[in-house]
Amino acid sequence: MTTLNQSTPRQFRDHTTVRVGGPAGEWILAEDESTAREVLQKHHLPTAAERAAGKDSLLVLGGGSNLVVNDKGFPGTVLQLAFTGISAEPATNTDDDAVTVTMAAGHNWDQAVAWTVERGLTGLEALSGIPGAAGATPVQNVGAYGAEVSQTLLDIRAWDRAEDELVELSNAELEFGYRDSLLKRETINGSPRYVVLSVRFRLTHRAGQALSAPVRYAELARSLGLDPAAQEEQRRAPLAEVRQKVLQLRAGKGMVLDAEDHDTWSTGSFFTNPILPASSLPELPEGAPLFPAGTSAEGEPLVKLSAAWLIDRAGCQKGFGAELTDGRASLSTKHTLAVTNRGQATAADLMTVARAAQQKVQERFNVTLHPEPVLVGCNL
Repeated sequence: MTTLNQSTPRQFRDHTTVRVGGPAGEWILAEDESTAREVLQKHHLPTAAERAAGKDSLLVLGGGSNLVVNDKGFPGTVLQLAFTGISAEPATNTDDDAVTVTMAAGHNWDQAVAWTVERGLTGLEALSGIPGAAGATPVQNVGAYGAEVSQTLLDIRAWDRAEDELVELSNAELEFGYRDSLLKRETINGSPRYVVLSVRFRLTHRAGQALSAPVRYAELARSLGLDPAAQEEQRRAPLAEVRQKVLQLRAGKGMVLDAEDHDTWSTGSFFTNPILPASSLPELPEGAPLFPAGTSAEGEPLVKLSAAWLIDRAGCQKGFGAELTDGRASLSTKHTLAVTNRGQATAADLMTVARAAQQKVQERFNVTLHPEPVLVGCNL
């Protein structure tokens, strides 16, 4: 176990992609799973009321890509999951070309995706370029360009802080939804019940040229020279080509980390796309992007709206918010869904921009936008 801030406290601004946040009371770097479990055993899950009041003594950190901590920091213990590792083996109890890939929670996600692409394993290529650690991906059911973690995730191993025991949860038990899972629903105010230690994916490896899964996202399909309306088998492309195209598209929106580009100093998408019952849709202009999103528990059709479109049409164009923070924070100059640190922002600055965009959407369309990142000591 390595405690890193005996003399000079570590700052969250140095360990999150948005580069804001104050110090931690204690910072423990877990370079192996046994260390992480040792720390977790000392931090039993508080009551729901205590967690809602921000009284958990533990904050778990992976890659820091989906986290905003306030400027005063966190007085308790930070457990940074820094143990890595990735392996693959033929899947058991199956007659197809399935391969089981196991990743340690602290493994860099994009490096893991690159590893699978290099070995001709199909299934994660559209999730290239997403920052953060592998263990965090099932919490939000991370997704992009028509792919989601839930489509290929087999199961996870996690520490249950309520029962103080190691558990395995299958894909079905994780109850995935759009940017949602059991793991997320069991997290209150940044306080998780389950701490993911490793994840397993079921990918495929076919003989011959390594091709992608069918491309589901129209923009990506067109950029690859594919017909978005074609049959699934006609919407495949070489794995490496799909990965490079996704990285290119993400970079054009400021969604690939670059220390020299302040548009990438963010948590990625700050708001999730609203999903509403079809009967409750607001009055929208003709041509507003609407996407089928399944049905509710009552059987009513659901519709997904574009948060980026709503923000833009509510009067918050690219770069919005700079005037509210003396230029320290704003919406990205490339994409309206990212709230960015322009170099000297505080967490309070980011909340100012996000809150203003949220309010404008509420006033214009009567739709409430919900934040995607974990907010610790911050409120909209």
